[in-house]
Amino acid sequence: MKAMPNFGSSRLRRALCAVAAFSALSAALAQDYPSRPVRIVVPSAPGGGFDLVGRVLAQKLGEQTGRAFVVENRPGAGTLVGTQLVARSAPDGYNLVVGGLSNIALNMGLYREPGYDSLADFTSAGLVVSHSYTLIARRDLPLASLAEVIAFARANPGKLNIGTSGPGTGQYIGAAIIAALTGVDIVKVPYKGAQPVYQDLLAGRVDLFYDNTTTTRPYVESGQVKALAVSSRERAPTMPKLPTLIETGVVDLEMETWFGLFAPARTPRAIVERLRAEVDRATRSADVRSRLEMGSGRSLRMASAETESFVRAEVAKWTGLLRKAGIEPE
Repeated sequence: MKAMPNFGSSRLRRALCAVAAFSALSAALAQDYPSRPVRIVVPSAPGGGFDLVGRVLAQKLGEQTGRAFVVENRPGAGTLVGTQLVARSAPDGYNLVVGGLSNIALNMGLYREPGYDSLADFTSAGLVVSHSYTLIARRDLPLASLAEVIAFARANPGKLNIGTSGPGTGQYIGAAIIAALTGVDIVKVPYKGAQPVYQDLLAGRVDLFYDNTTTTRPYVESGQVKALAVSSRERAPTMPKLPTLIETGVVDLEMETWFGLFAPARTPRAIVERLRAEVDRATRSADVRSRLEMGSGRSLRMASAETESFVRAEVAKWTGLLRKAGIEPE
């Protein structure tokens, strides 16, 4: 009796060969990567946390790989424009975005159609740092504490204003949640980035600003503004006398912004792993840690699976908190 050909075994061998060939190709791609300049999109104007992280990483990754990592500031619609740009870019490892609390987590609860899905359209190439926020006020504001600010705002609806870096940013959401949870009307004034807010804050045209502690610190230490509260659970080591939001007894809110590099979801796994390795190597450097943490931040270094879980948890947490504060998607 003639033996029947084993088509199943043939198909299996072909499949295994294809997998082996693909693995070899992926390894070759990772070994050659990067072979040309890599674009890092910062979804905000120059200045502020996104820009700091993008430029520090671009410089160090360029030194490590011998290829240019070029920062491209693409502000607009909060952080939507720049983030959408990378979500729709070629998934080849040459298009990256600085991702953080604002564009990766908050936007999922702020917008019905943000133009991307953080969990489906991006993969993390590594988280690097987290920072608290500090609520600051213009130097001559005749209110000495957060409790006094809230009491004045309740008695004088719409009389105080707070600068923000635009809808979708951590500055905007922090200000909105504090106002919503305390039931006060403080006018939110949107700007394109943090630098113009500081210009108007120092000139006395803006009353309040809720910004990264790292960015606010030099203004506080020089006496150009006054600090009212820090958003982390623990007090900031650089400002140990400054109470947390929770300690003020005015609002029950703990909030930290975080940053990392993200690539389009279909970027070859081998390239993503190469990027993760380079980012991890960069953040082991004392000079990079010092520049990113600046005395008030904390390093974030997680395995790939842990990073995915963290991002999913942040999206769920902030969507829930936005709804609790009565902030509905636009």
